[in-house]
Amino acid sequence: MESETQTSSSEAARSGAERPNILWLCSDQQRWDTVASLGNSRIRTPRLDRLANEGVAFLNAFCQSPICTPSRSSFLTGMYPSSVHGCGNGNDRWAEAAPLVTKRLADSGYTCGLAGKLHLAGCQDRVEPRPKDDGYSVFHWSHSHKDIWPEGHAYADWVKERGGNLGEMYQEKGYMDPELHQTKFCADKAIEFIEDDRDGPWLMSVNFFDPHLPWDPPPEYRDRYDAASMPDPLFRASDLEAQARLSGVDFQSEAQNPAAFDVKEKIAAYYAMIEQVDHHVGRVLDALEQSGQRENTIVIYMSDHGEMLGDHGLITKGCRFYEGLIHVPLIVSWPGRLERGLRKEALVELTDIAPTLLDFAGLEVPERMAGHSLRHLLDGSGDEDAHRQFVRCEYYRALSLLAPGRERWEGSYATMIRTERFKLVAYHGHEVGELFDLETDPGEFDNLWDQPEYADIRFELMKTMLDQSAFAIDYGTDTTQVY
Repeated sequence: MESETQTSSSEAARSGAERPNILWLCSDQQRWDTVASLGNSRIRTPRLDRLANEGVAFLNAFCQSPICTPSRSSFLTGMYPSSVHGCGNGNDRWAEAAPLVTKRLADSGYTCGLAGKLHLAGCQDRVEPRPKDDGYSVFHWSHSHKDIWPEGHAYADWVKERGGNLGEMYQEKGYMDPELHQTKFCADKAIEFIEDDRDGPWLMSVNFFDPHLPWDPPPEYRDRYDAASMPDPLFRASDLEAQARLSGVDFQSEAQNPAAFDVKEKIAAYYAMIEQVDHHVGRVLDALEQSGQRENTIVIYMSDHGEMLGDHGLITKGCRFYEGLIHVPLIVSWPGRLERGLRKEALVELTDIAPTLLDFAGLEVPERMAGHSLRHLLDGSGDEDAHRQFVRCEYYRALSLLAPGRERWEGSYATMIRTERFKLVAYHGHEVGELFDLETDPGEFDNLWDQPEYADIRFELMKTMLDQSAFAIDYGTDTTQVY
């Protein structure tokens, strides 16, 4: 009997198809509405605009948890966080409940590399323990710009090689200069990987820490944005009452009028950080082009989850499912092989990325994967702009309760289901929930949960949510495909 590795290799050989390289770019905590060419006139993202204009931009892409670790455990396996025991942001270790997509690709002959975050386990005051076999043969780990790891922090070592001291420099200024920034480190390591001579296809994961808080861009980027001209967050006075009803449900900030925490200054800094990421995305794409490999490389740009950024009186993240927190950018490009300049409205999940990569690599998609390949939306093989009837998102005790200031937290549980029109959130163990009609209320201000005329809709969505949660427990199977 063939081993899994032999089987994967055989599948790829039998496919007879050209096996593309994969450049997988992932920012951290970036909302969907922060790309200029996709509708934000106040931000400058020329390289992401270029990528979107030469590829396919998914306008309705959603993460499977609004917190880093569960989201990453999901899109790296193509399964839901609860299915792979990856629900917590402070996990002691990766549960090894399913192989990462990088492991599957490496077993089939891909060389896989990483620069920046992995975050499948907690790394507070320690270097994150790696999975037993994550598939990465090149690994430049850097969780953030912090200097709290005495060894094993590739970014701190990189700064030291250039004559600096990460901890001292950041403490002195409160930011890192562009030439020694973690974003540049990630891009530099990606360029080194791309330019290496090797046989066979490759995958490079480039996991920037920005625009995750603290919002600390270098001044030369921050000075490009006038805080007064930044957009207002989605906020009404009624939001304070709505959030008070959810006060027992974990979140990293207390609801306030956004003016109380100077939200436009935060938005300006957030946009500046994204522009810096954009600059280095351009450097990596230029290196890919100059290496002669662009025509045989799929490029993905995405983020693990969003950021509230003042919407509904909240900043940062936690157990909520507003669009700003779960709706993320997703752009896929492969010149000459995929559609060009398309904007897709179909509902898609980040679980769909892993099976898409396996599909293009000529590998069988495991039945366990909840995700579905996006190939029919990318290469024109599908006739409709349709993929899923709904998307799911989970928050199952995701934020660590051990950090200072979290003594009041309970370890909340909640599940969301979102169709094209409706979004339903069940806060498990609480007598509250949310139901929004996104067609008439795209800002998510009017909670219809208790409205009698919406009782039937609430029941049907709750039943579907329960069904899908049950299906995901076993093999990650779902019934949300519509194509």
